[in-house]
Amino acid sequence: MTQALARAIRRHALQMVTQAKASHIGSALSISDILAVLYGSVLRFDAKDPASSDRDRFLLSKGHACVAVYGALAEAGFFPADMLKTYGQDHSVLMNHISHKVPGVEFSTGSLGHGLPFGVGKALAAARRSLPWRTFVLMSDGELGEGSNWEAMMFAAHHNLDRLTAIIDYNKLQSLTTVDQTLRIEPLAAKFAAFGWGVREVDGHDHAALATALGATPWQQGRPSVLVAHTTKGKGVSFMENKVEWHYRSPNAEQLQQALAELET
Repeated sequence: MTQALARAIRRHALQMVTQAKASHIGSALSISDILAVLYGSVLRFDAKDPASSDRDRFLLSKGHACVAVYGALAEAGFFPADMLKTYGQDHSVLMNHISHKVPGVEFSTGSLGHGLPFGVGKALAAARRSLPWRTFVLMSDGELGEGSNWEAMMFAAHHNLDRLTAIIDYNKLQSLTTVDQTLRIEPLAAKFAAFGWGVREVDGHDHAALATALGATPWQQGRPSVLVAHTTKGKGVSFMENKVEWHYRSPNAEQLQQALAELET
């Protein structure tokens, strides 16, 4: 079930980016499997009542990868799939960075390093009011160079926010080069552990491993959880995989058809 959802998310993302002549398709394809597992088997939500008080909160910190979330929300029934055709157009709520005006979106992001601090605030509010819902924040590896994230990590551990889960899309490419060349973040898992988080690492395209890990949080009582998901930028499309140029490049019509054909094989 979630494998089919991931393919649908990738198709939507490719079509939106091509039609709008937009960018960040590599980043969207990188997180499609994670989103499919979250929306297909982990998150508690009601698509007919997006503001339901007992919903789990999901935040996309890497707001530039919004087309993947828009595709997931359409497939989950938050709004008609035809609405995706308006992506990037004037007056559309489907903006080029994720917007809270879209049904099912909790928080607008674009400037990196904002998602986790906001998610920590959500988790703190739930903890202090003894509410059962969970908070999930999907982050990029490149944004871990932002100091706001490390302050949020310390705060979450200090306040024992164990219903908070961060997911790192660790595709190791950032903007114009590798993460390692931009600002080295290794040893990543050890750093999170030193900050007081429960840490696991998985193949970010292995649906069974993702579902097992994300469905069992918190892994350590009293500690927030972080899943380091090792992914491939551009996953699912051979000529985009692990190619940094697809952070900003837009597919043409011929490339779109090739990409869509590959997703069906």
